[in-house]
Amino acid sequence: MIDGKKVLIILPAWNESEGLPKILREIQQKLPGVDTLVVDDGSVDNTAAVAAAHGSKVAQLPYNLGVGGAMRFGYRYAHLHGYDIALQCDADGQHDPSYVPTLIAKLDEADLVIGARFAGEGSYKVRGPRSWAMKLLSVVLSRVAGTKLTDTTSGFKACNKPMIEFFSQWYPVEYLGDTIESMVGAARCGFVIRQVPVSMRERTTGTPSASPIKATIYLARAGLVLLLAMIRRMPPHLKLIQPATKAAAQRRELVGKA
Repeated sequence: MIDGKKVLIILPAWNESEGLPKILREIQQKLPGVDTLVVDDGSVDNTAAVAAAHGSKVAQLPYNLGVGGAMRFGYRYAHLHGYDIALQCDADGQHDPSYVPTLIAKLDEADLVIGARFAGEGSYKVRGPRSWAMKLLSVVLSRVAGTKLTDTTSGFKACNKPMIEFFSQWYPVEYLGDTIESMVGAARCGFVIRQVPVSMRERTTGTPSASPIKATIYLARAGLVLLLAMIRRMPPHLKLIQPATKAAAQRRELVGKA
């Protein structure tokens, strides 16, 4: 619990047995009382066993679905178990749990809060085509969301209860859908998106994709995903989920008229 709210940190993990102990210990030390759910995304190592041994709830997917599939399961779990807040945190150690209270505090004025790497804190840098793609996405998605966003591909995010319900019913599993398309869909359905500056750390496991060829492919794919996200129709039933920020604004309006 944080400020009387039931909080779940979801960690999508694929072959992360090496780095999980450290991040789970850090979460337990810095955020006592907060639940964690490690979604083992079809790992071939002992990710699930390591997570369970370190006190985390564990879900094992039968095969690798990618971050989107793992997070969709995580949001469904959070919704079914009545969590007020759900956060996505990488299992590779890049995301510092110390920023979790800051993300949660920002939920007072937003439904979805992004921990942004390029917002004035830390020295994290990206160069080449990958950087161009991120800047293009930030410009377009800032207009879609009606606010300045500098890191639209960040995997460090916090959601309130209506946003959890929304993502539990609709969360893209395609490449980059968990970042780009999920944000477009949320904004188009009236959810308020904001960001807070965070400092990212070097990953403790895994190897980043940094070759020029891979970066160029990333640029092309990101543009295509953005185009599809903008033209794809949202399921009508999702619009029945009322954002908490919208409900709060309506209550303020009613109080003002009274």
